[in-house]
Amino acid sequence: MNKRVVILGSGESGVGSAILAQSKGFAVFVSDKGLIQEKYKTELIKHSISFEEGQHTEELVLNATEIIKSPGIPDNAELILKAKEKNISVISEIEFAGRFTNAKMICITGSNGKTTTTLLTYHIFKKAGYNVGLAGNVGKSFAYQVATENFDYYILELSSFQLDGMFDFKADISILLNITPDHLDRYEYKFENYTASKFRITQNQTADDYFIYCKDDLVINEFMKINTVKAKHIPFSIKETIQIDGAYLEDNKITLNYNNNPKPLIMTIEQLALAGKHNVYNSMAASMAASIVDIRKDIIRESLEDFVNVEHRLEFVATVNGIEFINDSKATNINSAWYALESMQKPTVWIVGGQDKGNNYEELSDLVKEKVKAIVCLGLDNKKIIKAFKNSVEMIMEASSATEAVAMAYKLASKDDVVLLSPACASFDMFKNYEDRGVQFKSAVRGL
Repeated sequence: MNKRVVILGSGESGVGSAILAQSKGFAVFVSDKGLIQEKYKTELIKHSISFEEGQHTEELVLNATEIIKSPGIPDNAELILKAKEKNISVISEIEFAGRFTNAKMICITGSNGKTTTTLLTYHIFKKAGYNVGLAGNVGKSFAYQVATENFDYYILELSSFQLDGMFDFKADISILLNITPDHLDRYEYKFENYTASKFRITQNQTADDYFIYCKDDLVINEFMKINTVKAKHIPFSIKETIQIDGAYLEDNKITLNYNNNPKPLIMTIEQLALAGKHNVYNSMAASMAASIVDIRKDIIRESLEDFVNVEHRLEFVATVNGIEFINDSKATNINSAWYALESMQKPTVWIVGGQDKGNNYEELSDLVKEKVKAIVCLGLDNKKIIKAFKNSVEMIMEASSATEAVAMAYKLASKDDVVLLSPACASFDMFKNYEDRGVQFKSAVRGL
């Protein structure tokens, strides 16, 4: 019987999976409960792939031999539960595409810093002349690239949702940056379930593989005390010296040591293109991955010095009359906003708010007292934010648009201050997504 692959979701990963499945001779059907974007519909029609939109027709989905599910669809969705009852295999795009390539996999996860670390790792590999693809949560679909390219390496950014749909897939080098509470609604509100999901990045690894991890992260350390990771451990730390293979910070200098090199790579943090403590971690993680595949020290150094960060992540926008504006719209949780505030070196007017994810703002109170001179709320319901910080800052204002928020912040700021958009919340109460929020912020700044 010809294998029938059904793909739920028609975004970048879904359409890429459909194209790959068809190229391997499978019967393919794409089903999306919402409307399919025009650019993806065009691709499906071009490849003569059957699809439906605006519904999931059960008889067309549940006759699959395998289902590739969008990461956005939870495992407890009714259709997924019905598929599992019928013993239909339900997997992620990453699991599916991984079957059809022999490329080396460098896989990166963590609650925060994934995108920056993935792009930085890719930047180093490209600069070194490696034949490398960029995929997962960034770049073109992994499956599409497996169908149309022939890369030797892939740098993959992986969310916990993608990891949940991976079973036989294996990372040659896995990177785990940190674990802080996020997306707990998908994990029965149990932090230990989310932690176990993140550690799936190490599943199937052997003693011949590598696990790069943050030694300063208490959650990672506690998990590793009671669970074995078979891959070779490569830690990085800003709190302690790493004696053998790994990276550490001492006296404002990063030391990157691999294979007991008598001359390890040493850089000051001022030389790094990316500012902030969290980016010291990201730079260490990317550099250790590059060291493992024998990329030269001078290439790594140069890459760390000239890397340009992702849009909407601590992105410098402009300086207007001595006031610096920074777009960190991608900070959709408390931990991301914590990193942003921690990296501020000047008095800060903080634009915060949006669709709350059950945030505990108390975690930010010490940083807000230390760094923030005024707050502008940019959300439909700001009661929790005002309650949390009314005793920490003198001025809290509420704005009903990005333009109004920027104008308020500009009035509250003085020369040599920073205006930081780092919302700590999702964007869907007032914007299409965090990109839309960031674009509107940047447009308002440029309109001052």
